[in-house]
Amino acid sequence: AGGSAGAEPGVPTGPVEPATSDAPAVTADPLPGEAPAPEPGAHEPVPGDVRMELRGLGRASVRLDSAAMDEIMDSAIARYGLVTAWEEVLAPALHAVGRKWETSDDRYVEVEHLLSWHVSTALRRIVGPVRAGPAEGGTRPVLLACVPHEQHTLPLEALAAGLAELGIPTLMFGGAVPPEALDQAVRRTGPAAVVLWAQARSTANHPLARHVSETSWGVRGARSRTAVLLTGPGWAGRTLGPGMLRPTGLR
Repeated sequence: AGGSAGAEPGVPTGPVEPATSDAPAVTADPLPGEAPAPEPGAHEPVPGDVRMELRGLGRASVRLDSAAMDEIMDSAIARYGLVTAWEEVLAPALHAVGRKWETSDDRYVEVEHLLSWHVSTALRRIVGPVRAGPAEGGTRPVLLACVPHEQHTLPLEALAAGLAELGIPTLMFGGAVPPEALDQAVRRTGPAAVVLWAQARSTANHPLARHVSETSWGVRGARSRTAVLLTGPGWAGRTLGPGMLRPTGLR
């Protein structure tokens, strides 16, 4: 599936206790070189609370209880904010269901699809109120796109929601964006940044990233270029070109 739960490991999550009952067990490791998670503060979840909500989401997913899934996710986002809710509840649940599917002879496919859909829906509810499009005299949008042949969009949707919480407009182009379409989008909107997601090394298109970083727009004598953020595990270990950055998480 385009936003399948089992294939979204690019966003770091902290380790939590395994779920009980029939909910998938959860163990997720941080990205290599990532700093340890900060100690809980005023706006950070208490570890026990996170474990309870993660366990509840896992159980609701296995039961195919869509109403409970929505309630748990909306509550976590409202309580902790999008970034923490994604890193500590939503992404670990997606990882757990994906691992359960991979080790269960194609069982739990229905769980994976339903959970992915409801995570996407919860994220889009946050993005909705923020005006997306070319800013006139204000903040330029951030353009979000999966590289060609890449369909995993949920991490980009999480990023769009996190930017929405900050009031930053985004333009989400989704999965497998053709190079020509991406080029036209950059030239027409003049984005503040372009975020390219690649889940696998086989889809990480470096010539495309280089082309985007070299694309300029505007009137002669005042041409502009954009920063290119290479996100997802597909870009790992690659040399960055001028104007490119390699973030490792939402923070």
